[in-house]
Amino acid sequence: MSNQRLVQPRGVVRTPQAGACLTSMNTALRIGVTALVVVFACSGCESIGIALGLRTRLDKLPVTALTAALSSNPALAPGKKGQLILVATTADGKTLTTVGAGKGKVLFDSFTFEASGGVQVKNGAVLMPPDPRITESKVPHVHIGVIGHPDITADLDVPVRYDAAFKAHFVGLSGSNGFDGSAGQDGSDGMMGSNDPNNPSPGGNGSDGGRGEDGGDGGSGGPGPDVHVWMTARSGTPVLLEVRVTGGSREQFFLIDPNGGTLSIDSNGGPGGRGGSGGHGGRGGSGGMGFPPGMSGNNGFSGLDGHAGAGGAAGTIVVSVDPAAKQFMSRLQLSNRSGNGAPGPAPLIRVEAVPALW
Repeated sequence: MSNQRLVQPRGVVRTPQAGACLTSMNTALRIGVTALVVVFACSGCESIGIALGLRTRLDKLPVTALTAALSSNPALAPGKKGQLILVATTADGKTLTTVGAGKGKVLFDSFTFEASGGVQVKNGAVLMPPDPRITESKVPHVHIGVIGHPDITADLDVPVRYDAAFKAHFVGLSGSNGFDGSAGQDGSDGMMGSNDPNNPSPGGNGSDGGRGEDGGDGGSGGPGPDVHVWMTARSGTPVLLEVRVTGGSREQFFLIDPNGGTLSIDSNGGPGGRGGSGGHGGRGGSGGMGFPPGMSGNNGFSGLDGHAGAGGAAGTIVVSVDPAAKQFMSRLQLSNRSGNGAPGPAPLIRVEAVPALW
């Protein structure tokens, strides 16, 4: 038989301890990367991103120019928002883009924003107010400055568009959820007996567990509000539709370009509340030790689940449409259903004179 030795390559140690060490290191590395992602995802962690080179600010950089744009579309419809994309150019010709829609590294706290014409800027997003009367006949505008560089600015006009899908959503209140039943009481264990062959005594029987309490029924959903819609056409090029919608204590106004714009209006009943869960039955008590041993008690029955509440009734919809706007009725999408999904009464359409709504 040969006396050859098996020689392991230098630098490779094949021991159980080394394998365990490598496994621990890999696990720690995975945990560390996961923790880093979690920390970086939390709010207020910009300094960590800057330290890692994943985020940057402009106050210490040689910025020479700034441009501004809105993502996807330069115009915004009332009630909509658009993300700013800001691109800074430095003295060495590099371009630095903002985070978010710009997919860059520059934080939005590198800038100052002065908004006018009804719009607001929050966290790098331009917000158009939902009421068209606020921005009508105005040119919403955003003036942007660079912190640390007072001579570097950019200006952005935000045109208003009206060919969007608008919504007037009215719904009844949701029913309250039923209370969950409490668990049944556990049975008591049987008394101890004796296994002494010279003096045996039986163990006591365990008592049965208590029945769980039934869950409460859910409350009924509230009815949808009665909704009234007024629509008239504004002459001009293009023709625009003025719409006023009231329901309950709410009132909304819309300005719609019928060439692409729509308004969905619903008055649905609220959904019924969830039935409460029945409580679990109590555990039967264990039989006591002895000769013979005691019988264990039976587990209690679980309580019954409560019934779901009934859905609220569908609301009614009445539309008063001016004769000049009747041809655009297809731009309105009307829906009224109960909280259970059953259709409500058909909307009532009245063709009658509707003056300018504002």
